[in-house]
Amino acid sequence: MLLVHGAHDDDEHGVPRGGSSASRVKVASDPRRAEALREATQLDRERYLTAGLQPVVCRFCHVSVLVKKLGPEHTSVQWNSDAAQRCAHFAQVRQAGGQAARSKSCPRLVDSIEHAIAEGILERESTGPSPGDG
Repeated sequence: MLLVHGAHDDDEHGVPRGGSSASRVKVASDPRRAEALREATQLDRERYLTAGLQPVVCRFCHVSVLVKKLGPEHTSVQWNSDAAQRCAHFAQVRQAGGQAARSKSCPRLVDSIEHAIAEGILERESTGPSPGDG
């Protein structure tokens, strides 16, 4: 077991986290710079959350989710609240007393994703930039 004693902060040489206080003052005192920073931050956030995601509609219950194939065995699926409530598979899980959030996936949606790949709607492996490659 590792025991750490004493003060262990990340501040080195008196420079606070997040850069120097001088750079924060420059942004805070310049409204155009602050707005540009807010816009860039929002764009980064949107890119991180949505880069490479494509809408896929389930061929069984017609819910729409966002999907990105990251590799042969890795698929990222973003469910919205409406789709999670309307998914027929998840409804069956809930009806049986289970928790849909604990289900590995919806097998009908997996089939729909494979169909979208076969039809050329979705890439087998995303060629889009990864979210961190800004």
